[in-house]
Amino acid sequence: MANNPGAKKAIRKIERRTEVNKARRTRVRTYLRKFEEAAASGDADAAKEAFVTAQSELMRAVSKGVVHKNTGARKVSRLAARLKKVAAA
Repeated sequence: MANNPGAKKAIRKIERRTEVNKARRTRVRTYLRKFEEAAASGDADAAKEAFVTAQSELMRAVSKGVVHKNTGARKVSRLAARLKKVAAA
């Protein structure tokens, strides 16, 4: 257990930051799920709109440090490939 005031403050800060990051991660997953649903329905226009918002949300998470840069890029790349497949069908 933390003994000195600085360590106790660090624990408080980490808890607050964890809550914020958890919310951001959940938000990203929500938009990814919405894209998957739109893509599964086969509606290219809805999938395109969902892709744009999902990509934006993912890159925001990357800039905030919630998701690693390469992870974000990989996920966006896979979303784009999925969107291309839906648009071609």
